[in-house]
Amino acid sequence: MYVFDYRDGDVFGCVADVGWITGHSYVVYGPLCNGATTVLFESTPVYPNPGRYWEMVQRLRISQFYGAPTALRLLLKYDESWVKKYDRSSLRTLGSVGEPINHEAWLWFYSVVGEGRCPLVDTWWQTETGGVCIAPRPAEEGAPIVPAMAMRPFFGIRPVLMGEKGEPLSGNSVSGALCISQPWPGMARSIYRDHQRFIDAYFKPYPGNYFTGDGALRSEEGYYQITGRMDDVINVSGHRLGTAEIEDAL
Repeated sequence: MYVFDYRDGDVFGCVADVGWITGHSYVVYGPLCNGATTVLFESTPVYPNPGRYWEMVQRLRISQFYGAPTALRLLLKYDESWVKKYDRSSLRTLGSVGEPINHEAWLWFYSVVGEGRCPLVDTWWQTETGGVCIAPRPAEEGAPIVPAMAMRPFFGIRPVLMGEKGEPLSGNSVSGALCISQPWPGMARSIYRDHQRFIDAYFKPYPGNYFTGDGALRSEEGYYQITGRMDDVINVSGHRLGTAEIEDAL
């Protein structure tokens, strides 16, 4: 309701595989807990043709469309006519999930699919968090959405950026390891048959905080941008470049 602007009578369309965490939380639990009509999608976005998503939006009058940057980048290869031949006037909110979204995919999704009229929420969360933790909405009416940025912590989520010596980084225009400093509903509580591994992976690196494994940047305005996995970093002359930054540039 808060992130996707779900309203009574909407049709919520999350095209994630139901076996993946996004399928659990945003095909099943989230929509059904809100009494929503929810769509279960199978197969791939390009079979039998690259218009499959948008034909479905037209046929089912989908209000919220939630998908992954990987699928959007696949569809970018095809002509825009595959999108424009279908009526997408029912859409009110677009959502991105699964990895940081690059600018090109964001702008295509926003301007071509959403015709520049639907807010696009780039949501950051993990299997371990159970649901969305950082997203552009909720926010004040008309608050800006910065392309390719998750931006704002959700209710009850306290992000903290940690430096290389394990110290919390204060202020803006800083980047570091993304942690969450207090518990929240829906967080994982163990790893099946290996509780010690759970402690070691998530709570040992930065004691007193949950370590996400991701790097992030806090912008001048105080918004969060995910830069990719901390174990996939390219170090050039002391500058730590995350996978998301490299992929976006490419």
